[in-house]
Amino acid sequence: MSEHNSQSIEVRILERSYMVGCPEEKQEELIKSAKYLDRKMREIRESGKVIGTERIAIMAALNITYEMLNQNTSDEASSDQLKRINQKLSSAIQALRQQDEDEKTNAA
Repeated sequence: MSEHNSQSIEVRILERSYMVGCPEEKQEELIKSAKYLDRKMREIRESGKVIGTERIAIMAALNITYEMLNQNTSDEASSDQLKRINQKLSSAIQALRQQDEDEKTNAA
């Protein structure tokens, strides 16, 4: 996350503080990300099925990646559906224009 003109910002995850370099305009996003990660890691820790901060972090990373990939798949499916609808609308508009031109030609 560190870039030129970055500032160090403290984030807390599972009662531990981490200093992370972050551009000023991205600090709010970093804080939201850290809070989300903290919440996911707490959920895993509280389930009692995973022990150890490193293992909890790996499970949280896997879960978050899974969520992200499913969201991308959902977005792609929505995008494909919108493309199909757009194609149908374009075809319908073209057919209506052709029908209108045919009617004008027949009326003349």
